[in-house]
Amino acid sequence: MATIWVNEQLDPSGILYSCIACTNPAQAQDCYQAFQDNLTPEQKAQGWTVNQHTVTSWDDVPPTALKLN
Repeated sequence: MATIWVNEQLDPSGILYSCIACTNPAQAQDCYQAFQDNLTPEQKAQGWTVNQHTVTSWDDVPPTALKLN
């Protein structure tokens, strides 16, 4: 069973704005950092967040995610 890394960028109301999932840990960390770096100071002040978590099935990845193998 593979570990799938899920990176999510959420707006202040908790709505998923952007999501990328992959099985490569280094690629996942790069994506997480890019999501963080791309938030403007204004977005951060408004409450935009970036989350990273793992799942073990592609069925647990949000359907709108860009899925990278």
